Amino acid sequence: MTHAIEQQRTRQVPRYRLYPVEVAARASVGPSFVRVTLAGDSLRSFGATGADQRVKLVLPRSGCALPEVPEGVDWYAAWRELAEDRRPVLRTYTVRAFRPERGELDIDFVLHGSGRRHGGPASAWAAGAGVGERVGILGPDRPGAGRMWGREWDPPGCACRFMLAGDETAVPAIGAIVEGLPADARGIVCVEVPTERDRQPWHAPAGVQLRWLARRRAGGPVPRGSLLAPEVARALGEMRGAAGCPGMCEPVPTRGEAAVLWDVPEHGDSEVRGEEFYGWFAGEAGLVKRLRRLVLAEHGVPRKSVAFMGYWKDERPSGQPA
Repeated sequence: MTHAIEQQRTRQVPRYRLYPVEVAARASVGPSFVRVTLAGDSLRSFGATGADQRVKLVLPRSGCALPEVPEGVDWYAAWRELAEDRRPVLRTYTVRAFRPERGELDIDFVLHGSGRRHGGPASAWAAGAGVGERVGILGPDRPGAGRMWGREWDPPGCACRFMLAGDETAVPAIGAIVEGLPADARGIVCVEVPTERDRQPWHAPAGVQLRWLARRRAGGPVPRGSLLAPEVARALGEMRGAAGCPGMCEPVPTRGEAAVLWDVPEHGDSEVRGEEFYGWFAGEAGLVKRLRRLVLAEHGVPRKSVAFMGYWKDERPSGQPA
């Protein structure tokens, strides 16, 4: 490799840095979601990529000021070496919206539970975050695209038919993706949320159907995934039966399913195959495994044309209502 090529590759790879921010606003987005707007002049140079971009939310320990989080390619190792009582809490979240001209970034949080039980330090923090509170965002220092920027949504240029599905933890990413689709996009989006009032008013292309599935009904709540998996199967059947529906082949067995929680095609995989179908599925790990089996083994969607992401793992007994 020549020195010039090495320099070019170095310039293309982002370095992660800490963006000191403070809470500018907090608003409810349905019973199960809260949107926190974080602001700071440093965000004007944030390396945004759009779609399902993930960043690290940095929360200081109780009684500690916002720390100097290690930066650079070895930031994680350096972070682990910090004393536990001073090591900041890091949690991964999706950028719901970014306004560089105002130095503002929105993050939507799922409130897992009620009262003081919100499922984790970041969710609990968001439930009571006050305007002016200082936290940090750990993210790339330049715009770009791809996994190095925390982005997995990567359809090939030939893709024109899409399917997205996920539980409430995938709602912020799905919303950002849907609102960024081209006007001529076609597809089906299936979202399972706790209640009917958790529907959100997304601006979707005319050819994209939004199907909201509420677990809490008149007869009581139902287990997580019990609505989403059947709806995904129904939607895939509709897409398969549509005239000229591309991207489907004969069902094939999956391999190594037990270990798969994050199975995303590398950049260009679908482009090489020339697939016009692209799928994106995310949420609780066990649910994503079920969807992976359904999509690949039962409906024959090519493995290189769909991304599967297990965002979190539910440790409760199987079948317990969410």
